[in-house]
Amino acid sequence: MGNRRACVILYPLVRARLNVSPQLYARITLVALGALALIVMTGAAVRLTGSGLGCPDWPKCYGRTVAPLEYHAVIEYGNRLITACVGIAVIAAASMAWFRRPFRWHLAFFGALLPIGVIAQAILGGIVVRYHLKPQLVIGHFILSMVLLDAAFALAWCARYAPNERRRSSDRLGVWSVRALVPIGQLTILLGTITTAAGPHPGDHKGEVVKRFTFKGGDTLHWMVERHGALAVIFGLAAIAVWLILRRPGGDRRALRPLTVLLGLLAAQGVVGIVQYALKLPAGIVWVHIALSVLTWMSVLWSVGTAGRIEPAARGPRPAEREPRPELVATA
Repeated sequence: MGNRRACVILYPLVRARLNVSPQLYARITLVALGALALIVMTGAAVRLTGSGLGCPDWPKCYGRTVAPLEYHAVIEYGNRLITACVGIAVIAAASMAWFRRPFRWHLAFFGALLPIGVIAQAILGGIVVRYHLKPQLVIGHFILSMVLLDAAFALAWCARYAPNERRRSSDRLGVWSVRALVPIGQLTILLGTITTAAGPHPGDHKGEVVKRFTFKGGDTLHWMVERHGALAVIFGLAAIAVWLILRRPGGDRRALRPLTVLLGLLAAQGVVGIVQYALKLPAGIVWVHIALSVLTWMSVLWSVGTAGRIEPAARGPRPAEREPRPELVATA
C-alpha cells in the first residue's frame, strides 16, 4: 500500500520534470519503426539460412544463456538478441508518449500497441520453435510483424505532424484510389508468404523434419508462384492506374512521390522474382525479395499517409433551416 502511494505521488513529479519535445519523440518513433523493419529482415535471414531450429529450445539455446559457437545457433540466437533491442526501442516509444508535450492520446494508444505486439511476437516465436516451424505458424509470425509495422508507421506519422497541420484533400477519387492499394498489397504479401512456405527454404538444417505446404502435391510451389506472380502484376497495374488518377487535371498530386517510389520497388520486385525462380530460388536472392517486400509495404503506407484525409463534404442547411419555397409563401 505504501509503495502504491509513493508511485502516485512520484509519477506527477517525474512527468512534470521529464518533458519530451515533439521533435525528440518523432525521432524515437522513427528508431522504433526502423528496428521493427530490421527484425523482419533478420527473421527472414534466419529462415533462409536454415537456422530456424538453430536453437531447439526457447528462450535459451541448448539450455545455455549464451549460444554455442555454431553457425545456425549463432544466427538464430542473434536474431533473438536483436529482438531484445527492438523491445527496448518500442518500450521507449510507448513510454515516452506519456511524457511528450503536448500530450496526445492517440500517440499513447499507438505506442502501447508496439510492446504488446513484440511480446506477442516473442511468445509466437517460442511456439514456432516448439512445433518445428509449422508453416502456418511461421506465416502468422511474419504477418504479425507486418501488422506491427503498420502500427509503428502510424505512430511515426502522427508524431511527425500536429493535428490538422496538413490540409485535407478534396480529391476523393484520388485518396480512395491510394487507399485501395492497401488490400491488394496485403493479399500479395500473404500469397508471397505461402509461396515461400512451399519452397525449398522452410528453415530447417541437417535433415530436420520441417513441414512445407504440399496442398497441390509436387506442383504446390509452381501453382503458388503463378498466383503470386499474377497478383503482383495486378498490384503493379493498380499502382500505375492510381498514379495516373492523381496526375489527372484537378487531382491532388501530393502522393505522387511515394507512389513513384512504390512503382520502382514493384518493378525491382518483378525482376528479382523472375531471376530467383529462374535460378531455382537461391537463398540470397529470396532474402532480397523479402527485404524489398518490406520496403514496398512501407511505401504503400507512405502513399496512404501522404494522400491525407478527405475534406468533409459541405453540408447543406437542415430542413427546418431552409428558406420557404416561393410558391408556398404565395399560397400562404
